[in-house]
Amino acid sequence: MIVYLSGAMENAADEGADWRDELSRWLKSELNHDVIDPVITSQELVDKNNANDYREWKALDPDRFIEFVRKAIDLDLDNVMNKADYIICLWNRAVFKGGGSHGEVTMAYFMKKPVYLVNQVPLEELSGWIMSCATKIFPDLSELKKFLCKTYSY
Repeated sequence: MIVYLSGAMENAADEGADWRDELSRWLKSELNHDVIDPVITSQELVDKNNANDYREWKALDPDRFIEFVRKAIDLDLDNVMNKADYIICLWNRAVFKGGGSHGEVTMAYFMKKPVYLVNQVPLEELSGWIMSCATKIFPDLSELKKFLCKTYSY
């Protein structure tokens, strides 16, 4: 099984690397699931395109910025639609200022892939769209892990 780890990057501390790293290790050791971590794949894309300063391009060279970010979008959506078996999304306030998690969750839903949403905002602030795209919603990573063990352990 392959899981895609969706969640805030652009407006998250350390691009959301910490929770993804911890969960990736757990998924591999406990379930032997492979992980697509967009923090890692995005950094590989940055390196491949010599784009370490791409965030500066937003103001300095918007066309170049858009061209690069489209590559990241294409990569992420290809991973969601064509490579991942299911999606885990950490939904918190940092996703409100971005768009990637919204798109990834929507595309996974459209492709009929399970979307496991770890919701960290009050339910009344959770988008009805995102709520409805989720296969199952969890209050924290601990509850998600219990569910994944019951669902995917052999």
